[in-house]
Amino acid sequence: MTAAVAALERAYRDERAAVLATLTRRLDGNLALAEDAVHDAVLAAAVEWDRRGVPDRPGAWLTTTAWRKALDRIRRDRALAARLPFLLEPTASDDPLPDFERSSLEDDRLRMLFACCHPALAVEARMALTLRSVTGLTVPEIARGFVTSEGAMERRLVRARRKVADARIPFRVPPDDLLPERLAGVLRVVYLLFNEGHTPTAGDEPLRGELCEEAIRLGRLLARLMPDDAETLGLLALMLLVDARRPARLDERGAYVSLEDQDRTRWDDTRVEDGLSVLARALRLPLPGPYAIQAAIAAVHSEAASFEATDWEQIAALYGELARRDPTPIVAINRAVAVAFVEGWEAGLTLLDGLDGDSRLARYQPLHAARAELLRRAGDVAGADAAYARAISLTDNMQERAALERRRLDQSRRSGSPKRSNAASIFDGSSSGCSG
Repeated sequence: MTAAVAALERAYRDERAAVLATLTRRLDGNLALAEDAVHDAVLAAAVEWDRRGVPDRPGAWLTTTAWRKALDRIRRDRALAARLPFLLEPTASDDPLPDFERSSLEDDRLRMLFACCHPALAVEARMALTLRSVTGLTVPEIARGFVTSEGAMERRLVRARRKVADARIPFRVPPDDLLPERLAGVLRVVYLLFNEGHTPTAGDEPLRGELCEEAIRLGRLLARLMPDDAETLGLLALMLLVDARRPARLDERGAYVSLEDQDRTRWDDTRVEDGLSVLARALRLPLPGPYAIQAAIAAVHSEAASFEATDWEQIAALYGELARRDPTPIVAINRAVAVAFVEGWEAGLTLLDGLDGDSRLARYQPLHAARAELLRRAGDVAGADAAYARAISLTDNMQERAALERRRLDQSRRSGSPKRSNAASIFDGSSSGCSG
């Protein structure tokens, strides 16, 4: 891989969403044109950067080039010729926001999130489209967040884009009075963005800190925008408390360290205190929901002096309430493991067995990883080995695969002794939710 190719890959991953947000704003909410122009700019960069060298500011280069590509497309479309006088290339001093953007949202990325979470689209379609367009997550990454197949997610995105085009839905920033109706979708997008950073779907990276930091940054902006919304504060508290463990999640070789084995003195105390403070504010407000409950679960882990001192009864009770309010398979998996720590491994396995009829979970790695860990603790070496093998076969992240392989080897060496394992490690992976 050449230096230019490597630089372009980094720029695409790190800068694409910001470039797209800026371009969509300049193009009066025309997301489709903005996406095409960004794609054209990336293709141009593949040629120019290899020939002339990588620019000092790759993101600025992509923004400028994408804007020019967009203007070229508009000029080629005679039907839009009348709009050209209004699309003169802006400068730093003459780029006023159009009237529809006179809102409390000052951050380009946040504006895009609210613009893309358009009520004319079905809830899951608008969130999937937002994740793809605004955050730059790939189809496999989005599919995992929605516990569905890549093919199904690709079809959902195609249908969403077709509806946007056919209905001429403009991706414009809504006025302040309409922000609350789009808030739930925006929170979900930020949550899934954080999860992908916490445990990447694929590749060699054990975590993507830049995604976690961006999700937390957006969470702080949302908390300032909606200071009296319990779920907004709950999501921010959840991300802060979980991300506080980041310094202890990898060992010196870059391998995963389970929650059970983490050195808690390495946790970020400042971030823990910040998260607990935000959570306290959320719980004083009416209607705390699933994010606030997940944050409360994370707080129980954060306040435990050691893994052995964890209040599993409280965690199991909180997961029971979460399952009542948000009865998703992901919540059910986490609840099963929490119940296992309170009532015994067989009780947890019984709850997991009840999920086998859900076709969405047949290829869902966290279910098989959780079953492997509980079978391991129950002393069923053969059953655990088979479940580990299944989980490993469904894992595309190389670091996560290595962690599962180590646990599989470890349990075979110990011949089924249930004294120690890493069952609780699923509480530290976003594949099954980032609450634990």
